[in-house]
Amino acid sequence: MTPDSLQSQSGDAVIPVSALNRAISSMLERSFPLVWVSGEVSNFTRAASGHWYFSIKDANAQMRCVMFRGRAQYAEFTPREGDKIEVRALVTMYEPRGELQLNVEAVRRTGQGRLYEAFLRLKAQLESEGLFAAERKRALPSHPRGIGIVTSLQAAALRDVLTTLARRAPHVPIVVYPAPVQGAGVGAKLAAMVEAANARREVDVLIVCRGGGSIEDLWAFNEEVLARAIAASAVPVVSGVGHETDFTIADFAADVRAPTPTAAAELVSPQRVLLLRELDHRHAALARGFGRMMERRAQQLDWLARRLVSPAERLARQRAHLRQLASRLAAAGARPVRDARAHFALVHYRWQRRRPNVAAEREHLLRLAQRIGSAHERRADREKACISELAARLQVLSPQRTLERGYAALIDAQTGRAVRAPNALKPKRPLTVHLAEGSADVLLADVQARLSDEF
Repeated sequence: MTPDSLQSQSGDAVIPVSALNRAISSMLERSFPLVWVSGEVSNFTRAASGHWYFSIKDANAQMRCVMFRGRAQYAEFTPREGDKIEVRALVTMYEPRGELQLNVEAVRRTGQGRLYEAFLRLKAQLESEGLFAAERKRALPSHPRGIGIVTSLQAAALRDVLTTLARRAPHVPIVVYPAPVQGAGVGAKLAAMVEAANARREVDVLIVCRGGGSIEDLWAFNEEVLARAIAASAVPVVSGVGHETDFTIADFAADVRAPTPTAAAELVSPQRVLLLRELDHRHAALARGFGRMMERRAQQLDWLARRLVSPAERLARQRAHLRQLASRLAAAGARPVRDARAHFALVHYRWQRRRPNVAAEREHLLRLAQRIGSAHERRADREKACISELAARLQVLSPQRTLERGYAALIDAQTGRAVRAPNALKPKRPLTVHLAEGSADVLLADVQARLSDEF
């Protein structure tokens, strides 16, 4: 049910409580956009689900608030009882209980918004003047002869920096330029210490640092006077203010920005162990180089000593060398003849191996001719015997031999076919009778059937 539908109903209409609360919640969300509300935190509770439940109040009123886990996990800090905060929230109603509440989307400490706007304005101004230009940044010395620290003597960051420097570079002297890091007029005092370090020329690199805190706690490092002092410093400056997520104007003005004070100490200090290791490597390399140089000089000395010989010994050496050259010359002259003879012998041997043996081939040819003649004779004999056998078999199976044994063949003169059955014989039908010694044409006068085929 919507607020418009409620207005359209008459005063006697009855509606459920849930519908009324839903209509009121919709009307509140539509009537009140996201708004920043300030107040003091009370009754803060973090549920197991990660949601925050608390109230904000002033001298005259209070309002319940809820900040769900999806928003609370991105908050920069966790509110505590009595903190002055500002919340960006949507006015709504918790319908099951009909309670008015603020649905919080963001939270910040009171005044943080104005400070952040001032931070952005000053950053833009100094950036337009070129104080943050990359070409102004200077490289840090790799082996500083002294390290300066601008911070408070009571700051925990000073102990962290001193501990790190003592561990990494105990041989490097450290000068602390004390200045407060929080409170009114702190920026000018920090700037004065930076200028004093430049004037005294005691160190080769300067660390400006302090521990983490809120934007109000770190505001001294956002002041213009300190930024200009850092930018004008002749000594390279490393800024190590707050935690890794904290950024200040001093970070942009410094030559190098470190995420933490400890990291700033690591950036400016060469590690003593690594220096000693490099020194050992260089000492070993120098010793190896010196040894190689001495070996070369010793070889050169030996060579020069060998050259210092008497004239008689030099003549003897030259005669021996001349005899050696003569023998080499004689050997060189005989070598082509020897090589040519060896080559000729090799060619002659190959020719002998490839030379054809005519007598042996002729004898082999005669043997093949004899074998071919014998094979032809044996084949002719086999074929003659086969022909004789086939002729004999043909003679046995010849129809003439059958006729010679007394048989006769009857041929129907009309069809030209042999007569094999008695019922094929008809009276007055011409037949041709083939006998062993000739044939005769006959005409049947009468045909009598026989009762048996036996003779």
